[in-house]
Amino acid sequence: MKTKLIDRLRPLMLGAVLLSGAAHAAPQSLDRVVAIVDNDVVMQSQLDQRVREVQQTIAKRGGGVPPAGALEQQVLERLIVENLQLQIGERSGIRITDEELNQAVATIAQRNGMSPEQFRAALAHDGLSFDDAREQIKREMIISRVRQRRVAERIQVSEQEVKNFLNSDLGKMQMSEEYRLANILIPTPESANSTAIQAAAQQAGQVYQQLKQGADFGKLAIERSASENALEGGEMGWRKAGQLPPDFAKMLSSMGVGDVTQPIRIPNGFIILKLEEKRGGSESVLRDEVHVRHILIKPSEIRSEAATKELAEKLYDRITSGEDFATLAKSFSEDPGSALNGGDLNWVDPDSLVPEFREQMADAQQGVVTKPFRTQYGWHVLEVLGRRATDSTEKAREQQAMSVLRNRKYDEELQTWLRQIRDEAYVEVKLPGADQATQ
Repeated sequence: MKTKLIDRLRPLMLGAVLLSGAAHAAPQSLDRVVAIVDNDVVMQSQLDQRVREVQQTIAKRGGGVPPAGALEQQVLERLIVENLQLQIGERSGIRITDEELNQAVATIAQRNGMSPEQFRAALAHDGLSFDDAREQIKREMIISRVRQRRVAERIQVSEQEVKNFLNSDLGKMQMSEEYRLANILIPTPESANSTAIQAAAQQAGQVYQQLKQGADFGKLAIERSASENALEGGEMGWRKAGQLPPDFAKMLSSMGVGDVTQPIRIPNGFIILKLEEKRGGSESVLRDEVHVRHILIKPSEIRSEAATKELAEKLYDRITSGEDFATLAKSFSEDPGSALNGGDLNWVDPDSLVPEFREQMADAQQGVVTKPFRTQYGWHVLEVLGRRATDSTEKAREQQAMSVLRNRKYDEELQTWLRQIRDEAYVEVKLPGADQATQ
């Protein structure tokens, strides 16, 4: 949870008073503001902590660890964009309860094969505070929900788009090819003139030559890239060919693992891609499917998290008291895709659902309504109407195509939205040696 500037500075002012009265106390360096971001600030302590975390991550990958000074600008920009998203979350009334946070921490520990105690010990071994880790997880959960509301919910993929994609050369290719990529982005400003474009092209060319001479890609990404994933060494994760622009997909299909592309001109700069791994895709013939219906209640600017949960609980009580599920779904559910159908999601593949929904659905008895539970979308009650195993090869292909197209649109929309909120924000950088970027 962010605080106002005066709240951040109050402990520092108190510390200054105490120090002034302690003639023999050792001098201490006070925290200071390194960036003003709309109605909030980024503190030097936050920047230092994140720089240390990035250095530890780089060290674990076995690469050379850049000095803190080489990372500060990149890390600060990341903190600024995170801060803007957290402010949007605060204004939108997004809250993470202690119960949700504890569950998220437990899930992360479980995915790493650890108990909560082992997870805490592992953090301590890496020099990370458990409380700081919890706070970072909380920030990431808020940012995820902000992006879901502002970006993901606006993305629509039509049945015709799915059909066109599956019939296209790229659609066929993506069923068999998948790439793990990293990137370096050399940006150009919006409405850049020819001089700025030429300068960026020259910089990208220099980076490419360094790579050809054996420079470490991850280290160069951290030092030179303007991409959102720069601090992760440019790691993009796995991408189906169909998620990429056609020219990129054709280029990657003929590349070997470890190869890098020459700088490629894109709308916001020049990008260099590295192919780290590739693998083929396969589809199971038989899939478990579940016929399920649900009611979704979302928190909003005018309805708090507590009020949302309370409404979901009241609807659960009304259903268990005999009221019709479908009627209540039509009246109250805020899932536009199912509300008019009485909350009916029809037959769904559990793997296509978010983990919390999938787990509740797996544990639910057929014909018994679950108690309200929370996902990133809001509060749900659900009822399983049936289960079956079916030959769904064609349906699986359509669902996969839908996911690929949504992810492609999401990636594009997210980058546009992040740049938009950054451009519209008032940001004043107070980092020594940095240009004062004020808007």
